[in-house]
Amino acid sequence: MQIIVKGENIFNLPNAISFYRLLMFPVILVLLWGKNEFWFVILLCINLVSDILDGNIARIFNLKTKFGAALDNLADMGTYLLALLGIFMFRWDQIQPHVWILYLFLIVFTASYLVAFFRFKKIPGLHLYSAVSAGYLQGIFFFILFAVGFYSWLYYLAVGWRIVAYLEKILVLLRIETIRSGIKGLYWLNSSEQQTINNG
Repeated sequence: MQIIVKGENIFNLPNAISFYRLLMFPVILVLLWGKNEFWFVILLCINLVSDILDGNIARIFNLKTKFGAALDNLADMGTYLLALLGIFMFRWDQIQPHVWILYLFLIVFTASYLVAFFRFKKIPGLHLYSAVSAGYLQGIFFFILFAVGFYSWLYYLAVGWRIVAYLEKILVLLRIETIRSGIKGLYWLNSSEQQTINNG
C-alpha cells in the first residue's frame, strides 16, 4: 500500500512508529493526570524506545521523508513534554535541588523554536547529530530515572548536552537560508560553505 504526499511515499514503518507515539499521547496524559505512575512509566519508556527505532530504521533502510521528519519532530516534542510533566509529577523532590539547569534548558528550547518560526514560519526537524545524540542520552536518563532512580551526574550530562544541541540548532537556523535535509551540524555547515567558496 502506498500513500503519496508531495511525491513521497509516507506509508512506511518509521512513520507508523512515529504515528503510534502521537496516538499514545492522550493515553499517557490520562495516566499522568490520574497519577498512575506504573503504567505511565511503561508507556513512556515504550515511546522513548520507539523514538530511537523510527529514526534509525528510516536512515538504515533509506525511508527518510520530509513528512516523516516533521512527524518524528512532533512526536519527539510530545514525548519529552510528557516526560517533563512526569518529572514534575513523580520526581520533583529529587529534581528540585537541581532544577536551575532544567529551567535553562526550557529557555533555550523555547528560543530555538521561536527562531525557527520567525525565520521560516514553521518548526523544522533538522535532526542535527548533536540533537540525535542528545535525544538518546535524554531517553536513557528518563528511563533510568523512572525505572531505577535519580543520578545527578546523568541528569546534568543529559540536560547539559541537550542545551548544547539546541544552542547549535539556533546557530544553524541563523546561518541557513532555506530548510533542507542533510544538515549534520554547524561544523559540517561551515565545512560545506568553505568548500563552496574554494570551488568558486
